[in-house]
Amino acid sequence: MSRDVYAQRQARRADPLETVWMDGLPEEVVPAFEAALLRVCPSVAIFRDEVTDTWRVEGVRPQGQGAEELAGALALASLVSGGFEPVVQSAPVEAEGWLARTVASFGEQAIGAGFLVRPTHLPEARIYGRTVLKLDAGIAFGSGEHGSTRGCLVAFDDVARRGRRLRRLLDLGTGSGILAMAAAKRLRRPVLATDIEPWSVRVAQDNARMNGVGRLVRARLADGWRDRHVRAGRPYDLVFANILARPLCSMAKDLSVGLAPGGVAILAGLLGTQVRMVLAAHRRRGMVLERRLPQGAWATLVLRRRR
Repeated sequence: MSRDVYAQRQARRADPLETVWMDGLPEEVVPAFEAALLRVCPSVAIFRDEVTDTWRVEGVRPQGQGAEELAGALALASLVSGGFEPVVQSAPVEAEGWLARTVASFGEQAIGAGFLVRPTHLPEARIYGRTVLKLDAGIAFGSGEHGSTRGCLVAFDDVARRGRRLRRLLDLGTGSGILAMAAAKRLRRPVLATDIEPWSVRVAQDNARMNGVGRLVRARLADGWRDRHVRAGRPYDLVFANILARPLCSMAKDLSVGLAPGGVAILAGLLGTQVRMVLAAHRRRGMVLERRLPQGAWATLVLRRRR
């Protein structure tokens, strides 16, 4: 990234920011409230309180942005969580200070045996034996730090090393585009990357260009399997779906139809306590579990459609 581009990105982040957070969340409701904050917060993080065995979910956003949308998303999260209503708090944070802390905490990450995530503020350096994925330190979601993203990259590295024929590729809920870029770089094949958030689609396409795979990654605004372009690309040899447990269950039928015989799906965004529920939904559709990868409280599943 040129100095001019980096300076422009810093300037765009000079707007007043605020942190929005909720404390004391039980583990089973974390995904729903994390998803709610992601509706308006480009950066969302979760933390576990070892003493109380509860969770904190916090996000950073421009002050006041998407207030009505956030209220609706939190109400929906409460509904799907059985009526659980956490106290939502917020406080201002200086944009430059937040950026400095983000840059300081976002270092190079070696993930599995095959990938290296490098933030754009670090100098270029040749790495042998790993696929390098460059990401902006300000884009915290889909940066490889979250257990779900790490699990997907480790799982994909294993699938790719087995030499399977992977020609048609789909990334549902692409976020930063990190999984689509990983597949495009490793396999040198086109990837359809979709998300329901326009902001994510723009970021994913920008990241793909920055990583030299802009012609291979096609980022599209789409609501999963309902989109005609997604359906037109069937059958897929590999599908990433790093979303949430309940949407994963809901799409089990579409996934089993959309995968080619012998095709592989890498599912994430679910807690370890939700694995049985997600597995049951997909096994009813003829999917077979190949591997389960725990990543802290999170889990990644590698499923295969029977031939």
